[in-house]
Amino acid sequence: MALYALNLFDLADNDLYRQYSRRSVAAVGKHGGRVVALGKLDRIVEGDENTEPRTAMVLVEWPSREAFDAFLGDPEYEDLHPLREDGTRNYLWWTYEKLEDLRPLLP
Repeated sequence: MALYALNLFDLADNDLYRQYSRRSVAAVGKHGGRVVALGKLDRIVEGDENTEPRTAMVLVEWPSREAFDAFLGDPEYEDLHPLREDGTRNYLWWTYEKLEDLRPLLP
């Protein structure tokens, strides 16, 4: 079952995320993932006033949870993840299982 990884973050004041982004496409692709959307915060329409908005968004589609986990644990790219971690601030990274509709979530 497909899995989506939603990344919300602010960029840190360094060049590390740029280095990450140059290498991450190959690492993601190696495990069957693909970036389906990139975004910059446009505006806050609604939201919890206690949650600080993030300025950047990346949405990645993975063929399965196993593919996503293989990406995270790939020893070839163990030096890649610190670039993302240290090149961002306020990072949120959530995964969502793909649904054809919302009926499974409705009471």
